Amino acid sequence: MPKSRLEAFSDGVLAIIITIMVLELKVPRGADLATLSGLYPVFLSYILSFLYVGIYWNNHHHLFHATRRVTAAVLWANLHLLFWLSLLPFATAWMGQNQFAPLPTALYGVVLLLAGVAYFILQRCILIDQGPDSPLALAFGRDRKGKLSLVLYTVAIPLAFVNPWISNTLYSVVALLWIVPDRRIERALVQRET
Repeated sequence: MPKSRLEAFSDGVLAIIITIMVLELKVPRGADLATLSGLYPVFLSYILSFLYVGIYWNNHHHLFHATRRVTAAVLWANLHLLFWLSLLPFATAWMGQNQFAPLPTALYGVVLLLAGVAYFILQRCILIDQGPDSPLALAFGRDRKGKLSLVLYTVAIPLAFVNPWISNTLYSVVALLWIVPDRRIERALVQRET
């Protein structure tokens, strides 16, 4: 299977995820700023989730640009990632509509954690196919940033029951770690071309 089909399918799913999330932003009844102020939790959760979907889309694009071929394992791993990302609109809406209550905030973290694990599995499936000496394998190395992200999600989930804002701060820190596309992949591509 050409990787372009997998990329197109994934792009479509991610576009639908963003569409579903924006549809959760309900227009308030009223025409003054006070009516908008009640929407800030919903809007903040939307911004964070939109950022996450954008990060996954960006890094997914770079990952598959550096991937030579798609195997059955890669297809299933990609579908696994898309499954967890497809739950993001639900977790986003629940967290925002309940003003960052502990349980919805923890569930949001669980979805982020499982999406991160799924991305890690997708990377491993690609690396197994390409071999340990491939430019992509050398670029990922020990993948400290990916592992740190999983640790931060794991810490943030129970902290939601202590103070949800601590969890949301950790979720934001992880997003900031990944806001710039994974430069390791870009360097691997440049090395492969030279």
